[in-house]
Amino acid sequence: MEAWAYWTVSARRGELRREELPEPRSGQVRVRALASGISRGTELLVHRHAVPGSVRNLMRCPFQAGDLPGPVKYGYLSVGVVEAGAPDLVGRRVFCLHPHQDVYLVPATAVTVIPDDVPTERAVLAGTVETAVNALWDGAPRIGDRVAVVGAGMIGLSVAALLRRFPLGRLEVVDTDAAKAPVARRLGARLVTPQDAAGDCDLVFHASATEDGLATGLRLAGDEGEVIELSWFGDTRPALPLGADFHARRLTLRSSQVGRVGPARAARRTTSDRLALAL
Repeated sequence: MEAWAYWTVSARRGELRREELPEPRSGQVRVRALASGISRGTELLVHRHAVPGSVRNLMRCPFQAGDLPGPVKYGYLSVGVVEAGAPDLVGRRVFCLHPHQDVYLVPATAVTVIPDDVPTERAVLAGTVETAVNALWDGAPRIGDRVAVVGAGMIGLSVAALLRRFPLGRLEVVDTDAAKAPVARRLGARLVTPQDAAGDCDLVFHASATEDGLATGLRLAGDEGEVIELSWFGDTRPALPLGADFHARRLTLRSSQVGRVGPARAARRTTSDRLALAL
């Protein structure tokens, strides 16, 4: 069977490549994609050949073909229908951490069945919501907390959508683009500009992938507050305001990355558990 996949072949250049798929072996399924999402931050770095050499192995995705910087088949937000393989999965919609490809073979254990009431277009965001789940496990918001999410992109708004379910004292989404306010509002969050954002936060999630956004996050954190960094800057070196009152206010800046289950849950949850929860 013929399949087509998107490959990054050089910096800022991609192409569709054809490949032949064999029939599924025992334990495999053949999935025909319905939708394939782009993780804008990470995949833009891959597209630009901006993934540092020191982390290229760490940043491999599950069914990547080729090696970074390229040529490489990369991506991990695929929703499709199982059309052959395990009988109990045939005809079911599934999510898979697979690159952009119209038809593909994977182990049956690599797909997660999508609940019937979750639309395909929303299910594509499962990997993004999984990142948000991990961030909340890392940040551990508490009742009455004042929380800010800096950056109203896919990750930031997914974090905000989950946070609105918590009994927080305050929740604001901070972004320079006021046009994103209606989307934030539909998710139950209030969007404000950096100038209008309230400070003295117990917890800040930063997801703008900009040094100005990270500086805003540090400014909004209250004394002994914590900033959870979800952005990946790739090969850039952001300038951070770690002088002035950073030490005196005893701020904490901590990274959160979806490649591993957050340490607060790692002993009791697997990545499969986390993905199922996201869906």
